[in-house]
Amino acid sequence: MDDCMERIGIRYDPESDFLEVIFKQKEGYFKETLSDQVIDKVDPAGNIIGFSILNICSLKAKPVEVELVKTEAGIP
Repeated sequence: MDDCMERIGIRYDPESDFLEVIFKQKEGYFKETLSDQVIDKVDPAGNIIGFSILNICSLKAKPVEVELVKTEAGIP
């Protein structure tokens, strides 16, 4: 793989209608967003390392848009 390329992980679970996208495999925690369907995964420094979307099939009718915003460490 090229040095300037990184792999991301994408997983969909049709049984729970859940999509997960992981940019970096590292320690982190989940935090809420402005959307009740989207959850960010951030590292201890507040960098976004992934996100999850709940009830993704419901987005067929009306897509959801959220910003991926860096926060200060430990402050959601």
